[in-house]
Amino acid sequence: MVNVRVYGLLINEQQQVLVSDVLIRGSYITKLPGGGLEFGEGTRDCLKREFMEEMSLDVEVTDHFYTTDFFQISAFNTQYQIISIYYFVKPLGPITVPLRTKPFDFDERELKIYEEKKETETFRFVDWADFSADTMTLPIDKVVAGLLKDGAKQHTSQPPHHRQSQP
Repeated sequence: MVNVRVYGLLINEQQQVLVSDVLIRGSYITKLPGGGLEFGEGTRDCLKREFMEEMSLDVEVTDHFYTTDFFQISAFNTQYQIISIYYFVKPLGPITVPLRTKPFDFDERELKIYEEKKETETFRFVDWADFSADTMTLPIDKVVAGLLKDGAKQHTSQPPHHRQSQP
């Protein structure tokens, strides 16, 4: 069986990448924001829904960046193959959820959610200079982080959405 996941690359004006720190079933995971495609949903709509559910943030889904091109088994259910699709996103309003400065800095409310659901999440920005494959936990996110950094190196030291197009 196949599990389709959709994730967003949100890079702010300060050249920082938004990441999600998740505590799920006792595992600490740093990943890109997003989640699972639901039946009857397109990938862009999925990503908009995920940002709204997780961050109460309306986003514009812009350019496609990457789709998994290798076999990856799910870390949570070995009966599933994971296909992940990554898009750049732009916030259409201010980010109102608390943003952390340290990994896995869950507050009391988030820890209570974990007790009930065995899953909780918080968000933080990582400076472009510090962002790399090593920042991420999940194998496909590691590939995407590497591709993002490598692509930027080929054109400029700036994150991809800040590049000026050449005539």
